[in-house]
Amino acid sequence: MSRESISLNETSKLVLLAGATSASGIASATALVDAGARVLAVGSNQDRLDERLPFVHARYECDLGDFAAVKQLALQVHEEHGSIDALIHLVGGWRGGKSITGQSDEDWEFLHHSVLTTLRNTSRAFVDDLVSSPAGRLAIVSAEAVLNPTPSNANYGAIKAAAEHWVNAIARLFAKQAENAAAVSWVVKALSDKSPEEAPSGHTPVQFLAQAAVDLLEQDAGEFNGARIALPTA
Repeated sequence: MSRESISLNETSKLVLLAGATSASGIASATALVDAGARVLAVGSNQDRLDERLPFVHARYECDLGDFAAVKQLALQVHEEHGSIDALIHLVGGWRGGKSITGQSDEDWEFLHHSVLTTLRNTSRAFVDDLVSSPAGRLAIVSAEAVLNPTPSNANYGAIKAAAEHWVNAIARLFAKQAENAAAVSWVVKALSDKSPEEAPSGHTPVQFLAQAAVDLLEQDAGEFNGARIALPTA
């Protein structure tokens, strides 16, 4: 068995889940814990973390849009748990508008902060962990809108495209410095917190995303580093 695909139960991989109190975060945390991972849940509100994720290894409130706060989070994580093996970034949001003239500065700033800035901050703070891990992993949720641009979704699609570019840059870093690491972009039309039987057609139930998170840690890095992976839909 290769180093990259050692089972979770054998390695007890340490996974930092950013945006953990969302439906996708809770589903992913549940699946990862069930698979044997140690999950560190990070969110913007401690009460929600404690209420929704009592079963994870540890919970941290942090403003991921503030790089100084994220660096402090990294110091605390390293002191209490050591280096992480995986960063799963689920922080996001959606804003649309009416055609190009309806793409507001307010929506742009919201998306830039919630999607891109939080990704840049967390990945910069923890990338050395992922490089040094026997099987480092980074994953984000991207959107079909990146390759299917529309005037009403221009802000959102542009930010998601920038996030994918950032992930691909880290994938290039991994290819040069950490052959057992992988960075990927999961692609969805939209996520749904409904069951696969009840989710709208074409949407990805969060349970499918959760399974992708488990698969991410168990598959060989060479199979998907730098990949754009379309997740299953209802």
